[in-house]
Amino acid sequence: MPKTLDDELHTAGAGASGRRERAASVPRVAWLIGPALVAGVAYLDPGNVASNMTAGAQYGYLLVWVVVLGNVMAWLIQYLSAKLGIVTGRSLPEVLGARITNRWGRRAYWLQAELVAMATDLAEVIGGAVALNLLFGVPLLWGGLITGTVSIALLVLQSRRGPRTFEFVIMGLLAIIAIGFTVGVFIAPPDPGGLLAGLVPRFADTNSVLLAASILGATIMPHAIYAHSALTRDRFATRRGGPGARRDSGDPTRRIAWHGFGISRPADEPAPAPGTSTEVPTGVLVRATRWDVSIAMAIAGTVNLCILLLAAVNLAGVEGTDSLEGAYAALGVALGPVVATLFAVGLLASGLASTSVGAYAGAEIMHGLLHVRVPLILRRLVTLIPALAILWLGFDPTLSLVLSQVVLSFGIPFALVPLVVLTAKVGVLGQWRNHWATTAAGVGASVFLIVLNGVLLWLVFTGA
Repeated sequence: MPKTLDDELHTAGAGASGRRERAASVPRVAWLIGPALVAGVAYLDPGNVASNMTAGAQYGYLLVWVVVLGNVMAWLIQYLSAKLGIVTGRSLPEVLGARITNRWGRRAYWLQAELVAMATDLAEVIGGAVALNLLFGVPLLWGGLITGTVSIALLVLQSRRGPRTFEFVIMGLLAIIAIGFTVGVFIAPPDPGGLLAGLVPRFADTNSVLLAASILGATIMPHAIYAHSALTRDRFATRRGGPGARRDSGDPTRRIAWHGFGISRPADEPAPAPGTSTEVPTGVLVRATRWDVSIAMAIAGTVNLCILLLAAVNLAGVEGTDSLEGAYAALGVALGPVVATLFAVGLLASGLASTSVGAYAGAEIMHGLLHVRVPLILRRLVTLIPALAILWLGFDPTLSLVLSQVVLSFGIPFALVPLVVLTAKVGVLGQWRNHWATTAAGVGASVFLIVLNGVLLWLVFTGA
C-alpha cells in the first residue's frame, strides 16, 4: 500500500526513542497546493494569447510542438524554482544577490531582470486594456489605467490578507481564463491528423522562428522563475526568523509550522491553540510541490494549446486576424458572439491576474539583487508608465504583445542557467540537490533556448 501523508508525517516525527510527536491535525495535500497555480498564471498572460493566436492563424498546426515542448520544460523549471524557495528559505534573486559580490555585476544582472519585468508588465496591461475595449468599448489608455488600478487592489489584498487569500483570488481568475479560452475548441474541434503533424519539430520561415521564440518567451517566463521561489518562501516560512531566514538545507527532518489552511505563522505570533497546528517535513513539501507544479502546468499547457488550436481551426487564412481585435471579430463570425465574448472575458481575467504576479516578481527582483525594498504599490505605479505610454502613442497592441514575449525569451537564460547551477549544488540544497538526470535536463533546456534565440538574432540581423 502506498504511503499516505499521515504515514510520512508519522515517520518524520518519530524521535530517537521511537515515539511519535504530537500532530493533532495533519494538513492535507490540497492545503500545500497554491504557489504554483499563482506562478502558473504567468503562463497564461495576454502575451501568451497574442503569440499563440498569431501562430495558429498564420501557420495552423505548425507550431503545436513548440507549445508542448515549452510546457514540458516549464514543469521542470518551475519545480526547481519552488524547491529552491522551500529548502533555502530564500528566493532566487536573494540567493543570487548574496553570491554576486561585485556591485556592478549585481546591478547589471538586476538591469536585465528589470527589463524582463517591464516587458511582462507591458504585455499584461496592454492585454487587459484590449479586453476592456472589446467588451465595453473603453479607450485603450483608460483600459490600461483600469487594469493597473485593479492590479494594485490585488496587491493590497496580498499584503493585508496573506498569501492564501491571494492564491484563492488568482485561482478564481485562472478558472475564468481556462473557460474563456477553451470553450471554442469544443465547439469547433481540431483535425486530429493536423494536430499530430504539428508535433513534428520544424519551421516554415523566419517569421515562424520569431513566433516560436515568442511562444517560448510567453511559456517559460523569467519573472515566473523569480516569483515562484519567493511564493514558496513566503508561504512556507519557518518560525525562526520569518521569510528569508537562513536555514539548514541539509537537514532532512527540518520542519515548517502550519496552521489553518497552510498559512505560515510569523515568529512573533503566539502558538496556535491545540488541534490547529502541525509540523510538515521538507520532504513532504517537496513532494507536494511536484503535484502543485504538475497541476498548474497541466492547466497552463492545455489552455495555451487550446488557444493555438482555436486560431488554427477558425482563423487560418482569414483576413485581419493578425490582431486580438481582428481575432475577436473573426471568432464572433465563425463561432458566434458567446464564444467571442468568453474569449474577451478570458483575456481580461488573464491581464488582471498576471499583472499582479508580475508586480510581485518585480519587487522581489529589486529586493533580492539591490537589497532595496520599494513599496509594492509605488513600484506598480512606476512600472505602469511604459505600457501606458505605448497605449497613448497608439502603437499596435498585438505587435507590442508579441515583441514583449521575444524580450522575455532573451531573459530566460539569465534566470534558468543560475537556477540549474544552484539547485545542483550540495552547498545550496544539501540532500535535496538535483539528481544528475534532472541537471542534465535543465542543461538541455538551457542550451535549446539559448541556441533558438541565437538563431533568431542571426536571422533578424542578416535579413534572412
